[in-house]
Amino acid sequence: FHFTPTSASWLNQVEVWFSILQGQSLSGASFTSLKQLQEHIDAYINAYNEKAEPFVWTKKKARQRRFKGRRITQL
Repeated sequence: FHFTPTSASWLNQVEVWFSILQGQSLSGASFTSLKQLQEHIDAYINAYNEKAEPFVWTKKKARQRRFKGRRITQL
């Protein structure tokens, strides 16, 4: 095992891919054996790889709120 921070950007890309797998292939599916599940996932990966394109990875600009009338005081 290799533990990484949950905020690692490459880890988030993996989470995006697993979300696609869940939404397009596994949602609502039912399997009677582990082998059947593995074959289903392998078939999905093969079909996905035929039309796969790189993810476009962007970060939204963070919005900062201004607090009027508040000052930070040093102690």
